[in-house]
Amino acid sequence: MLKQNLSQKLLQKLSPQQIQLMKLLQIPTATLEQRIKEELEANPALEEGEEADEFAEAGESETDDKEANSESAENSDTEEAKFAEPEEEPPRDEEFELDDYLTEYIEDDPSTYKLKTENFSSDEEDKSIPIAVEDTFHEYLETQLGMVDLKDEREIKIASQIIGSIDDDGYLRRDPVAIIDDLMFSQNIVSSETEIYFLLSKIQKFDPPGIGARDLQECLALQLRHKLDTEDSEMSDEELHHIELALRIIDEYFNEFSKKHYQKLQRHLGINELSLKEAIEEVLKLNPKPASGYKGSGNRNMHYIVPDFTIVNRDGELELSLNSRNAPDLRINEHYKDMLKTYKVNKKNKRADRQEKEAVLFIKQKIDSAKWFIDAIRQRQQTMYKTMYSIMQYQYDYFRTGDQKTLRPMILKDIADITGLDISTVSRVANSKFVQTEFGTKRLKDFFSESLQTSSGEEVSTLEVKKILTDIISDEHKKKPYSDEKLKNILRERGYEIARRTVAKYREQLNIPVARLRKEL
Repeated sequence: MLKQNLSQKLLQKLSPQQIQLMKLLQIPTATLEQRIKEELEANPALEEGEEADEFAEAGESETDDKEANSESAENSDTEEAKFAEPEEEPPRDEEFELDDYLTEYIEDDPSTYKLKTENFSSDEEDKSIPIAVEDTFHEYLETQLGMVDLKDEREIKIASQIIGSIDDDGYLRRDPVAIIDDLMFSQNIVSSETEIYFLLSKIQKFDPPGIGARDLQECLALQLRHKLDTEDSEMSDEELHHIELALRIIDEYFNEFSKKHYQKLQRHLGINELSLKEAIEEVLKLNPKPASGYKGSGNRNMHYIVPDFTIVNRDGELELSLNSRNAPDLRINEHYKDMLKTYKVNKKNKRADRQEKEAVLFIKQKIDSAKWFIDAIRQRQQTMYKTMYSIMQYQYDYFRTGDQKTLRPMILKDIADITGLDISTVSRVANSKFVQTEFGTKRLKDFFSESLQTSSGEEVSTLEVKKILTDIISDEHKKKPYSDEKLKNILRERGYEIARRTVAKYREQLNIPVARLRKEL
């Protein structure tokens, strides 16, 4: 049995434009350029070009006259259609909507979208970044493979497979069985673990030393053996002894060495503290990531930070600017506007057919999408500037002096209350964004911190406590580093009421190891 009922619901849904704006707010300036390029490729009605603000005033003065003329013209056309051709069926709502759109877009001609012009400055700033062309780290190893005396093409292919399995740090972390399977399926080569280890031993002699190691212990041992094999004539017997002692520590007592059980090492090796210190210094000279020793390896993996904001101190006054280098100016394609004009003329002269109407509806969709995207980019810039300006004013003393102790406790709600934006919006702006200051490029999220109350009742930022904690640890005696309990007592003496567990949490956030691992000879 069918039933009909009437219900009323209140729903809150995000429009596609709001979703688009939220996504644009999240991405940093470095990624914005790629996002704009994707939109330019997807929407033919959108193109790069500067906007013409000078047309705005003229457009405003003519808008009223155009609207009046268009309304009278439409009224006269309607009256003629009513009396001259009464037999025609009334136009559908879709046609009314399209007519209104054509009138609004063509006649009002929003001045925010400039028509394409041919003139531009020849000395316009080039926004492209030159890319250095260089060999990769694996290509560098392949070059050295050509200088090794191998039996046949088969061994060369196996060695190339091993080189290809070496990761970006220079380690071979793949199991030999997995490499054998890869050779079987990809190149139809049957190999064995013995053959893999034999060819790996040859690759481990390549430059830089330590390459192809399967763990840190083997990596350090390979580098020390390389030093012994390439013994310099100027190396003294004492230096040679220190290297041999360091190699013995790595080979036989790596666990004690990594845990800094120095007294155990002295007892097992039968050496004094000075000899142990000299041997450890030889180990500290080694590279735990051998691939970084290659001149071109670091450039491939380096992530360049593009600041989203710049703060400059001019005679005590802070000036904030938004980085817009990666956001090219956008406008509506003139060709699409001409197509709308042509359709309107043909429709008025009754020469427009169904296919042309469908094309115009498609154009309308693309132009609307382009307008939404341009507006979203503008709103993104305005929201980012507004949020960063509030952060700058809130942390004014820090941006003037660069002293972390002047940072005030600040949470997302504080900035949301100042700007009138939602907390989630402020969070999206602060996410993955950087500001360039006179004291370096800083992450926006680093300026947000909880408050901590001192013994005098004053509220200070947890960032201030972390800075003081870092200073205390850097000034400690490395032979007897402070424990977390001792650090807690020192902070309490300075007026910071803090628990030992909180000290441990802050220390871990600062990537500072425990006291035992900070110990030095």
